[in-house]
Amino acid sequence: MISLLFKNPDNPPGIYIAGAALLMFALTFVLILKLMHRLPGDIGRAYAVNAEKAKGKPRGAGIIFVTCFCILSFLFAPFDIEYSIYLVFFMFTMMTGFLDDASKIPWSDYKKGILDLLISVGVAITFAANNSTMVEFKLISTIIKKPVTLDIPYVVYVILATVLIWMAINVVNCTDGVDGLCTSLTLICILTFMVITKDCFIFYEILFIAALAAYLWFNSSPSQILMGDAGSRTIGVFLAIAAMKCGDPFLFLLICIVFIVDGGIGLVKIFLKRFLKISILKNTRTPLHDHARKNKGWSDTQTVMRFCIIQLVISISVFVLLCLCGNYWMY
Repeated sequence: MISLLFKNPDNPPGIYIAGAALLMFALTFVLILKLMHRLPGDIGRAYAVNAEKAKGKPRGAGIIFVTCFCILSFLFAPFDIEYSIYLVFFMFTMMTGFLDDASKIPWSDYKKGILDLLISVGVAITFAANNSTMVEFKLISTIIKKPVTLDIPYVVYVILATVLIWMAINVVNCTDGVDGLCTSLTLICILTFMVITKDCFIFYEILFIAALAAYLWFNSSPSQILMGDAGSRTIGVFLAIAAMKCGDPFLFLLICIVFIVDGGIGLVKIFLKRFLKISILKNTRTPLHDHARKNKGWSDTQTVMRFCIIQLVISISVFVLLCLCGNYWMY
């Protein structure tokens, strides 16, 4: 809203964007510091590695950094109906997650799954109604030096986008089990999406990075606070939108590959066991960050750093291919 004061509200000056990001960081930092002890305490996760260390820690910090992000984004980012709707969905996603965080009895997987589906459908419809449903396969286009595109019918795009968003919510949520891991991976992923996005969503990405950086200050190992479902589920929605905004949603499979492998394998394992009575990877703990710590003996810090290094190497590879070879950087 404040950006409307500029002659070109859709392209505010850099000093304005930097100021908004600094305000986002400062406000989120102060509110977490002041309010963390009013959040519900973590009750621990069954069978999770080092779950006893998390018991009693303030949980649900997502309600703070997501609320700060949504309010300041509405005030400072270029006003757009589409993005305003996303902010509403972010708040709704955060609140459903926080209610689960605060509940003495964790919500059932089916209840959370239905809510995730409703959110995914709503975001998918909003995106398809306001953006082109034509997808460019950027990596293939870069390699053969010729645009490779696919015009996906509206209904099919909504279905595929719903699957993407639902998957993103759940794999990110599963990855949130080691101090600093989920947030650090998210920062790498968002920065990667930023260099290939030609939309004002970049402003939102900058503000979200600032909010997450403030949270990470308190969540780095050993953590003082946990984001809970209020934060991780919202991050999933944000990353899915970032993937769609870059014009090639399939890049999510590469840019967020560590999320997919770490959290996704566990989801597949549970699905096969629960519905098809098929057991796979019996000697592998899931999420994989638990396998790394319990079976491989990695410390929390080693797990975070090594997972981030893997993601960083992949992200740099995507950057080199798309931005240097494909000239996406200079726009």
